Amino acid sequence: MSTSVVVDHEAMQEPLPRAVAVQSPSSLVPLLIEDVTVAYHRRPVLWNIDYQAPSGKLIAIVGPNGSGKTTLIKATLDLVPRAAGQVLIFGEPYRQQRHRVGYVPQRTSVDWDFPVSALDVVAMGMYRKIGWLRPVSRKYREAAKQALDRVGMVDFAGRQINQLSGGQQQRVFLARALAQNADLYFMDEPFAGVDASTERAIVDILRALRESGKTVIVVHHDLQTVHEYFDEVVLLNMRMIAAGPTADVFTPDNLRKTYGGKLALLDQLSEKMAQPRSR
Repeated sequence: MSTSVVVDHEAMQEPLPRAVAVQSPSSLVPLLIEDVTVAYHRRPVLWNIDYQAPSGKLIAIVGPNGSGKTTLIKATLDLVPRAAGQVLIFGEPYRQQRHRVGYVPQRTSVDWDFPVSALDVVAMGMYRKIGWLRPVSRKYREAAKQALDRVGMVDFAGRQINQLSGGQQQRVFLARALAQNADLYFMDEPFAGVDASTERAIVDILRALRESGKTVIVVHHDLQTVHEYFDEVVLLNMRMIAAGPTADVFTPDNLRKTYGGKLALLDQLSEKMAQPRSR
């Protein structure tokens, strides 16, 4: 798998010389996806995806299981190879903009038995600044503690990560992303399996990031909270169904196109959307 990704990098490198990318208007766009196709074992998972993310917004990626939501994020971050297309982060390939990107993976994809503390996990998000194989200085330990404090976990800084609850683990990984001080964040189902207080804490952090001008793209599965949490939505089912402001795109008609009309919750959501929203 890693060899394929390297080959893909090389194939993408020539058409995107650094000078051209910097001068392009796309340098102001947090994320630009053009004609991206991803296939596993020659079977397409994503097909001809085009998308341009607006700046300073909270964006949900929504779709049924197996629709390619996680794959889209991984293809953007060069974690899986693309069969076709290109992705630009602020006008350049991801490998040139890693320092501007934060990533919170699915909690189920992490090895929680690895013997590290919560503080260690957060510090790992700053290794590009610290330097590989160098000790974490007091400056960066304090920065890690500040990030943990923002998510209400500073009192657990010395606790082994496998001794934390699922919600606490998710907060630690959110703190790790915050410590990177990125401009663009990707979060893969950050609300999955967390309690109500953790969900509210995550929402508050997302809104604070938006207020500071950051762009946050979240794989999200709870359709009932999309209107409340997100400014924009991407509806995905192997292909791009629709994308844009939540009020315009997150409609019963588009949801039926996305889910094939098989979602029992659609009628309930339709009734809820038809009601005036309280402020």
